[in-house]
Amino acid sequence: MNHKQQYRRLRLLISKLNKERKKQAKKIDILCNDLIAAQRDFIKRLDTISFTANFYETITGITEMSSLILLASKLIKDETADASVTFFLRQADNFELHIFESAQPILLEKQGLENCFTPELVEAICKSNKICTLDDMFAMGLEGNLSRLNEISAVTIPLSQFGPSLGFILIYRSAQNKLTADELNNITAISQGLSRAIASCRVLCQSAD
Repeated sequence: MNHKQQYRRLRLLISKLNKERKKQAKKIDILCNDLIAAQRDFIKRLDTISFTANFYETITGITEMSSLILLASKLIKDETADASVTFFLRQADNFELHIFESAQPILLEKQGLENCFTPELVEAICKSNKICTLDDMFAMGLEGNLSRLNEISAVTIPLSQFGPSLGFILIYRSAQNKLTADELNNITAISQGLSRAIASCRVLCQSAD
């Protein structure tokens, strides 16, 4: 084997080693990215568990409806900074409205986005029994100042216990600070337990009457 052949074989060997090294580097990058993503998801799940545990611990033992709604609204508002939180609770032939600033039901005429909710729209959202975006609400009959509504990020989160809807939570804030999937996942995680607490308060209230 002459010098040229040895040199050629050496170059081929080095080229092969470089290709293998690049393949290994890609595998390591993929593995690292997967580990980072898994860690990020794990932290998110821990955050949801922590929020849920704190929420249930805080509302445990509350038997008066307005106190429960006020406290739940505050906890949700703390989780969704700068957002407005409104509870629409279904009644036999209408609905009751609660907002964060007050423990008492309020009149629609005194509110912003809430003013756009008709009994028909509330009923449609309740029957859908799912998280509704602003587009969903428009499809169900939401009407209002379109230019103003385009500046809002809003969703409704259902309140139900595998049965008839008790109502829903309306959460909204500026579209410049859009509601995130993580925030909504946390609120959704407590919705069933909160629904049970609301139903219990209603039963206790009816028993007292």
